Amino acid sequence: MPSSRQFGFESTASEVVAGLDLSHLSAIVTGASGGLGAESGRALAERGARVTLTARDAAKGEGAAEAIRKSTGNPRVDVMSLELTSSDSIRAFAKEFEARHGELNVLLCNAGVMACPLERTAQGYEMQFATNHLGHFLLAGLLMPMLIAGAPSRIVSVSSRGHRFSPVVFDDIHFEKREYDKWASYGQAKTANVLFAVELDRRLKEKGVRANALHPGGIMTDLGRHLTEDDIKELMSRAPGGKMEWKTPEQGAATSVWAATAPELEGKGGLYLDDCQIAEERTSEDDPGGYEAYARDPEAAKRLWTVSEEMVGERFDF
Repeated sequence: MPSSRQFGFESTASEVVAGLDLSHLSAIVTGASGGLGAESGRALAERGARVTLTARDAAKGEGAAEAIRKSTGNPRVDVMSLELTSSDSIRAFAKEFEARHGELNVLLCNAGVMACPLERTAQGYEMQFATNHLGHFLLAGLLMPMLIAGAPSRIVSVSSRGHRFSPVVFDDIHFEKREYDKWASYGQAKTANVLFAVELDRRLKEKGVRANALHPGGIMTDLGRHLTEDDIKELMSRAPGGKMEWKTPEQGAATSVWAATAPELEGKGGLYLDDCQIAEERTSEDDPGGYEAYARDPEAAKRLWTVSEEMVGERFDF
C-alpha cells in the first residue's frame, strides 16, 4: 500500500480515487441528483466506473448524469427512478437494474432525509426511519444476488455523527407512543444505518461482500432543506464545543468514495468511518469523533435486521 495515500478532513473525493482504475466496477449511488450523491457518482465515473444514479426526480437526475458525463468523459453514467418510501418502486428498480446491467459491485446508500416534520408512509412508518433505513434495507436485500455474484463487492451506508442523538428505540420506532422529536428520529435512523452495516457485514463477509458505515461531515446540501435558522443553531450547539466545521460537497463525498474504493479497506467491514479513517468508539462526551457503542452493538444489529424484515415483508437468508 503506497504510504502516500493519507487522507483526512480536507480530502476530496477526486483525491481519494486518484490513481485508481475503477473501470471494472458497476456502482449504484442512491439520492444522486445533487449534493453528495452526485459528487460521489462523479468521482467514481472519473476513474472509469459504470455508475447508476438514482433519483426521485428523473429529470433532475438526468441533469446530474449529463454533467458527470461531460466533466469526466465517461459515457457509462445512467439514471433510474427510485422512491425509497415505496416498496413497489424499490422492487421495480431492482428488477429493471438487473435486466439493464446484470452486475453490481458497489451499492452506495446515500439518499436520506433530515429532521423533517412528522410524516408517515402509506404503511404508517415514520418518514426518516423509512427513507434512511428501511428503503435501503429492502433495496440491498433485493440486489444482494448481484452483489454476491460480483464479489468482491462493497455496500456503503451513509450515516452521520447525528447517530449520537438516539439509539434505535425498538419499543416505539415509529413514534406511535412517544411525542415526535425530529432530532431523535434522525438520530435513530442514522444509528440504524450503522447497525445495518454491522449485520450486513456479519452475514456476507464470507461471500465476499463487505459493508461499512460512515459520517460524511457537515455539509450544506439539499438534505437540510427542512432546517430553520433555529434548527441550525441547535444542531451546532450539539456539536463538540458548540462549534461545527463545514465541508464542501467535494470533501463531504470523500469518505463515501473512500469506503467504496479504498484498497486500505480490502477485507474489512462492519466499521464506522470518519474523515477517510476508521473511527474508534467514543470514550468521552468531549470526544469530537467516533461512534457511540450502541451503534455497533451486534445484538442490536441482529434485532434490527429481524424487525426490518417484518416491516418490509421480506425475509433475506444470506
